[in-house]
Amino acid sequence: MKVVIAPQAFKGNLSAKEAAEAIAHGVNLADPGIRCILAPVADGGDGTVDVLVGTTGGRFFTAQVTGPLGEEVTARWGVMGDGKTAVIEMALVSGLALVPPRRRDPRSATSYGTGQLIRQALQHGYRRIIVGLGGSATNDGGAGMAQALGARFMDSEGRELPLGGSALARVASIDPSALPASLAEAEVIAATDVTNPLCGPTGASQVYGPQKGATPTVVKELDEALGVYADVLDRSMGRQVAHIPGAGAAGGLGAGLIAFAGATLHPGIDLICDAVHFDQRLEGVDLLITGEGRIDASTAFNKAPVGVAKRAKAKGVPVIALAGSLGTGYQAVYEHGITAVIPISDRPMSFRESLSRTRELLSDAADRALRLYLAGRH
Repeated sequence: MKVVIAPQAFKGNLSAKEAAEAIAHGVNLADPGIRCILAPVADGGDGTVDVLVGTTGGRFFTAQVTGPLGEEVTARWGVMGDGKTAVIEMALVSGLALVPPRRRDPRSATSYGTGQLIRQALQHGYRRIIVGLGGSATNDGGAGMAQALGARFMDSEGRELPLGGSALARVASIDPSALPASLAEAEVIAATDVTNPLCGPTGASQVYGPQKGATPTVVKELDEALGVYADVLDRSMGRQVAHIPGAGAAGGLGAGLIAFAGATLHPGIDLICDAVHFDQRLEGVDLLITGEGRIDASTAFNKAPVGVAKRAKAKGVPVIALAGSLGTGYQAVYEHGITAVIPISDRPMSFRESLSRTRELLSDAADRALRLYLAGRH
């Protein structure tokens, strides 16, 4: 019997690879004879670099760059096993996890460090760059990223704007003349699991601003600033980005990558599954086990568990999803190839305790799930 194990990272706790190993341990507790095929995945957010670079036998690099608060951080990026494709994960350099809750302020947070990593990849000679969008602390429309690459943002009096999303309310013109020529030669691919436009009721500010520390007043301020920014991008760059699905990903970094790097946006899980030849791993498989920290209605919008489940369903492979917790509307995933959802908690416990026991809980839940699956087969 063969089981493919394809979880994504359990955010802030286990990497996708660590989660897969924990699940495999539980599967083999149920039956040591089962062959486990580990296929950790990501959808553009946490774990994207680990999965794309680690799974393909690539190389990792580290760099000292500007973090979301303007302070220096050590960020990791990598190159896939093909030796040609650089991978940058926005969450690792401009991410919300890098900002203590009390210091979260999307008015001043910047994507500058993400631009620095793109510049490094270009300087190393890479002309195919995947940028994972997700887990951002920012709401600057990718302006900081563009500033790191050489673009200049000026107000109506020709003064250069500071970093941060709120400054975009004063942008009057953009000068892209100092962008590196190598950027125009590069194929930039943005991997995201959201389809939000840049502005409006479903845009970057209104949907994601509150989790980054924005009050209702600040949300309104940032949304209006991105509206001004979108108008100037249209005038200065000839790019109409405001309503493109996914332009609002990562605080609008999707829009910035489209405007300044000519990027194309792709569903993260599909891009990653194709890159690691996921479909081939499903050949002759009896069961797929996936999982993530929380499964709810939003998971059905092609997030990692549903993305892999759709591929398994196409090959007639049943799917079990293990979840750290269940949220409202989690049943929606049953319409997209997931056969059963199993929460991993074994008794009432605090969130802190569940975090400290995630590896153990995953293994135990996988053991229980396999015993039920085997009982059903018999």
